[in-house]
Amino acid sequence: MENVKIQNDATATLSDYEKRSLDTMCVNDSEKQESSFGLLKYALVGMIFGAVFVKAEIISWFRIQEMFRLQSFHMYGVIGTAVVVGAISVWIIKRFNIKAWTGEAIEFHDKKFNKGQIIGGTIFGLGWALTGACPGPLFAQIGTGALVVGITLLSAIAGTWVYGYLREKLPH
Repeated sequence: MENVKIQNDATATLSDYEKRSLDTMCVNDSEKQESSFGLLKYALVGMIFGAVFVKAEIISWFRIQEMFRLQSFHMYGVIGTAVVVGAISVWIIKRFNIKAWTGEAIEFHDKKFNKGQIIGGTIFGLGWALTGACPGPLFAQIGTGALVVGITLLSAIAGTWVYGYLREKLPH
């Protein structure tokens, strides 16, 4: 284990998990445990989310290709709406100090920009343009019977593994 400098200038030896959590957008460190039955609500929300993706044609390879060819506003409208809803939601959570369902405080941490985000975003966008799928809709696409998307899912898993393996050598 190597020493890592923390924001308050104290030096401490951190585990790999602790080092990685310094780079994360969100760390789920809830002390509350969900029951197996309680986890069904997440499955239900996921299925509803997938149905919305299907109805909004977000999972359509043709819609995604139209977006990357700048032939249609449809996907840009969906993405833009999601950004606006997300921004308003974060503002409401901060303004009214809204808590999670479990009663825990929701914390937001500032992140600094780095060149690895440009490289990673470019690779992500190229993969999205080539396959017509990003990670969210992959499962909805498979659920609609497009089983060939399973190859894209396996590729996404492999890419995540390769990133984790090479992470320390990549620009951050």
